[in-house]
Amino acid sequence: MAIMERADLQFADKYSWTALKDDDPKITGEPDSTLFNRKEGYEVLAMINRFLTKYKFRQKTSGQKVERLISKHLPIALKSQRLVEDWLVANWEEYE
Repeated sequence: MAIMERADLQFADKYSWTALKDDDPKITGEPDSTLFNRKEGYEVLAMINRFLTKYKFRQKTSGQKVERLISKHLPIALKSQRLVEDWLVANWEEYE
């Protein structure tokens, strides 16, 4: 069960919400070399929920922190899901 839903996002109105298939690799499975679109709401939401589940976070405030990090601090050069997750882990304590 997902911790975060669209209504929980702080920047939901700033994302594109293009429908993706349920089996789209951008929103299923482990983060990999699949390109990550930080402007696509479904991809951001999937990334947040995978991160929260993998690292055993249970609070929506943690999900909102992931969203802030992606939206405001994630370097533009990081394009793959795996690189985004690695950056989030490495920078979790750096930002509030």
